[in-house]
Amino acid sequence: MKWSEISIHTTNEAVEPISNILHEAGASGVVIEDPFDLVKEREDVYGEIYQLNPEDYPEEGVIVKAYLPVNSFLGETVEEIKQAINNLILYNIDIGKNTVEISEVNEEEWATAWKKYYNPVKISEKFTIVPTWEQYEPVHSDELIIELDPGMAFGTGTHPTTVMCIQALERTVKPFDSVIDVGTGSGVLSIASALLKAEPVQALDLDEVAVNSARLNVKLNKVQNAVTVRQNNLLDDINEQADIVVANILAEIILRFNDKAIEVVKPGGYFITSGIIQQKKQQVKDALVNSGFLIEEIMVMEDWVAIIAKRPELR
Repeated sequence: MKWSEISIHTTNEAVEPISNILHEAGASGVVIEDPFDLVKEREDVYGEIYQLNPEDYPEEGVIVKAYLPVNSFLGETVEEIKQAINNLILYNIDIGKNTVEISEVNEEEWATAWKKYYNPVKISEKFTIVPTWEQYEPVHSDELIIELDPGMAFGTGTHPTTVMCIQALERTVKPFDSVIDVGTGSGVLSIASALLKAEPVQALDLDEVAVNSARLNVKLNKVQNAVTVRQNNLLDDINEQADIVVANILAEIILRFNDKAIEVVKPGGYFITSGIIQQKKQQVKDALVNSGFLIEEIMVMEDWVAIIAKRPELR
């Protein structure tokens, strides 16, 4: 089979929504080339190992690459992708140069092109993200391993928004807590919750492709007894309460259901949100407070923000 590589020159702010657009268009795996990674100082707290080649990165901005099968619908698919990216302007998202290039690659090139960007990464005190094709031996006895194949779903688990969500879950989840993961994508946050002994965990996503991909990853990590994956729009028709609700999606989407979240989160429970750019931090924070949440912690990583909010205990 022949594959087409679509390369989009954009901004760091637009990486997450563009990656989601590509995923929904049927892309198998997303590569992010951010020159900031070349100069970023990394504390060796978690023992990450990076081998980066400057020639793989743009001088400015960010390159997002994905791979689509070459078929009779490719032209229409590319045009739909371009239009969806242009529509991000309506959400005040800076899309930068927004240049789109298309090139053809053979199946062997497609199968290995993005693997050089993806190695085992320890992202918190407990969690290490490991690609399925890598052999990895845990360094510590209490280390938790999440296996992911980014070819199966959007998200490798190492984006700052995902990392902060996992770190927030690590701080808040207690054994047998109930968790609802809104916009689960690859299912990584639900898997992390289950490995932290949360049960039951509901993984929700409106996109059928994401639902199927999350189910595969849940089975891969052997947490299907704790995690249920299903198609659902945000928290619509969710009547039961949960100890923790986590949502790693755009700020604009969070603002659509924060009032519903205060009803779903149990008193004393937590609402963890991420996918928030710095410019939207105050807006999301104010909305959460207006809904009745108490802001427990604001986490910042690069240009991204995550918020741990708590529903007050009943008196």
